[in-house]
Amino acid sequence: MIYPDKRIDCIGLFCPMPIVKTREAIRELAVEQVVEMLSDDPASEADMKSWSRRTGHELLEITRDGAVYRFLVRKTH
Repeated sequence: MIYPDKRIDCIGLFCPMPIVKTREAIRELAVEQVVEMLSDDPASEADMKSWSRRTGHELLEITRDGAVYRFLVRKTH
């Protein structure tokens, strides 16, 4: 099990805010630390996959509980 170093709640926020909040959180972390982001934006799964490819940060896990997505992202640089 992966325990995040930081958690952010983006429920109720829509594109691009979950990505903006994730980017801000990643900046505060040290390399190898993990952020957990929760979002109920239906576009967030595609957005997070695209963002992690563009930035090079590692998208470790995507899970969904009803309408809420949970993303775990490791800072890589």
